[in-house]
Amino acid sequence: MERKYNMTKEDNIFFAKRKLVDNIYKSANLEGIAVTFADTVDFLNDVNNGKLSVDNMFKLAGLRDAWQMILSTIDEPLTIGYIKNIHFEVCKAQGVRPLGDFRRSGVGITGTTWRPKLPSECNYEQELKEILDNPDDLDRTIDLFCWIQRSQMFQDGNKRVANLVANKEMIRNGLGILNVPVELIGKYTYQLIKFYETGDNTEIKEFIYNNCLDGINEKEIESDKTKGIKGI
Repeated sequence: MERKYNMTKEDNIFFAKRKLVDNIYKSANLEGIAVTFADTVDFLNDVNNGKLSVDNMFKLAGLRDAWQMILSTIDEPLTIGYIKNIHFEVCKAQGVRPLGDFRRSGVGITGTTWRPKLPSECNYEQELKEILDNPDDLDRTIDLFCWIQRSQMFQDGNKRVANLVANKEMIRNGLGILNVPVELIGKYTYQLIKFYETGDNTEIKEFIYNNCLDGINEKEIESDKTKGIKGI
């Protein structure tokens, strides 16, 4: 799969930090957490605007902390244990059980009668190894994003975990970042349900490649560095 962006890891970290508010806003909305961009800005700048529910504040805090985790551990190996740690950060203080561990019961998915297998019926270690054996950095990363969503490993937060895992690998390999634009969530969900039901990720991977990757060229990076990072 042809790379869209070819950044250094350091420049990709800089870019991800600069886009952090946007990343969190998009990831939250992909999971169905109805927050506005303005609300996200206020929350991440410690401004209580009185518009966010306590539950949504915990969810935004979880995304913030999980992003801080991946940016500070960008070179750590991607393992099932690491994925569980991301889930812990994403869903802490939200009443999700089990927290930081695989679900123990079945789940239903809006929009389809398809049901994922129980984690006890799966070998996630082997599935992850097979994905990581793919030498194509971008293809492998998009596969990870799709796989975690379809596996539904956790009782809640699977899309948020998938997004963070994918972005860890995107940044580590200088590929930019991966996020579904809020205005395309409906079209993305249509593709996702087709993938859930068929197990064929060809169309959703094409959609992600065409619509959900973001990066920056070297001249823009140097310009941004002279301005500094505003933010969180």
